[in-house]
Amino acid sequence: MIDLGPFPDQPGYDEARSLDEADPLRFFRDRFVITDPDLIYLDGNSLGRLPKATSELLPRVVDREWGDRVIRSWNDEWWDLQLRLGDKLAGILGAGPGEVIVSDSTSVNLYKLALAAVESAGPGRSRIVTDDMNFPTDVYVLDGVARSSGGELVVVPVDPESDPDAAIAAAVDKRTALVSLSHTSFKSGYTYDMAAVTGAAHEVGALVLWDCSHSVGALPIDLEACGVDLAVGCTYKYLNGGPGSPAWLYARRPHQERLANPIPAWWGHAEPFAFDLGFRPVDGIRRFHTGTMPILSLAAIEPGIDIVIEAGTELIRAKSLALSDFLIAQADEHLAPLGLEVASPRRPEVRGSHVSLANQDAWPITKAMIELAQVIPDFRTPDNIRLGLAPLYTEFLDIHTAVHRIRALVESRAYLAYIGATAVVT
Repeated sequence: MIDLGPFPDQPGYDEARSLDEADPLRFFRDRFVITDPDLIYLDGNSLGRLPKATSELLPRVVDREWGDRVIRSWNDEWWDLQLRLGDKLAGILGAGPGEVIVSDSTSVNLYKLALAAVESAGPGRSRIVTDDMNFPTDVYVLDGVARSSGGELVVVPVDPESDPDAAIAAAVDKRTALVSLSHTSFKSGYTYDMAAVTGAAHEVGALVLWDCSHSVGALPIDLEACGVDLAVGCTYKYLNGGPGSPAWLYARRPHQERLANPIPAWWGHAEPFAFDLGFRPVDGIRRFHTGTMPILSLAAIEPGIDIVIEAGTELIRAKSLALSDFLIAQADEHLAPLGLEVASPRRPEVRGSHVSLANQDAWPITKAMIELAQVIPDFRTPDNIRLGLAPLYTEFLDIHTAVHRIRALVESRAYLAYIGATAVVT
């Protein structure tokens, strides 16, 4: 049996309590559904918690908009919902009105924008540059785009402990059509200097497409100030939009008319209900939309966006860094001696909002954390335990307690019972 704490006699407890008491975001925790006070949820970087406002909103969408108004709700509420939510997201992303739309999935959006960018490149530009820290699905998509367009995908090996920004800048040249990277790496949490990398690509005439799935809602993003051409991201992590909630895409206004959506469909048609056999794209960001939106999932996104806007990304970022600094200090003191090493950047300016711990037995330790210690992280092969820090509901005492629960199960070797355990989702 693992002691679930709290651990008031352990170093850092009083500091954690003081930090929680001084936290300007502490009241936002009450805005989320938390049913088990003993459960420490450190997986908001994979699936954010449920906002209470979402629980209140969805019955209205189901009962009134779908149940009562039925198809009339397309004109009442639904047809432009993805544009209205896009404009709300624009405020979080440092984008302008009409530059963001909620649409499809992150992978589909990445494909659309990447192929559109490559097809718009001039003669002799056939390369797509990415890195080996990128989310594997993004690499699969980019490889598919390169193969279908007769181009080449260049995967740059980078070391998050050295200078990935410089490595990418050195890899782009006049043969490059597109640079596409994850703003924050899904494993280590390394976060690129968006402005610097975008500027380096622009110097050789290449476009840049950022995947902001692991940064949006967790740190300030200013797409306009950074000169970003294109961006995509999900809404179910730090935006708390719900499992599998629709993604978003950004296209800087000058690119909206010159880039063609490679998956043209009726929601991007100039007159969708004319049902012409010939496609005529609508003006503006809507041309990048494809299929009919899943309205229930789309509506569920809004409360999470509203909470992030209310809290403000500057305060969210400040707390994220404080949480990760505290976690790293606690891990160094109590977990490193047991073989759990911090595998995320120690420089705060290049660290996202999760901290990875590396150990050869990371998977059975992860499983034991969930089953025995009531701490939910996630595992990324081969040896990463990711601890996601969602500043809107993660407390410093959560971190302190979690570290000592992990220490207890590793010291007791209780995790050995889970060697060989399997799970589809890790």
